[in-house]
Amino acid sequence: MANKIHCAHILVEKLSLAQELKTKISKGESFANLAKQYSIDGSKRRGGDLGFFGRGMMVPEFEKAAFALEKGQVSDIVKTQFGYHIIKRLD
Repeated sequence: MANKIHCAHILVEKLSLAQELKTKISKGESFANLAKQYSIDGSKRRGGDLGFFGRGMMVPEFEKAAFALEKGQVSDIVKTQFGYHIIKRLD
């Protein structure tokens, strides 16, 4: 599965909230718990888990950030047409 990665994300509408959540994550708060509490998409029930996906399956800004991450690493805030994402690579 070298061409696929496993990620979770938190999606919010406001940059200010994304910045607040990024700070909480950097201080050690649970990514999954924050996703369940704040994320605005369907993955929130799974703690933001998006499962495995390959190139071309996500919008370009999201894909570029996700594939640049190392396992366990959390991205900077990524803006797409859906809002502001914080991405965590799980595999």
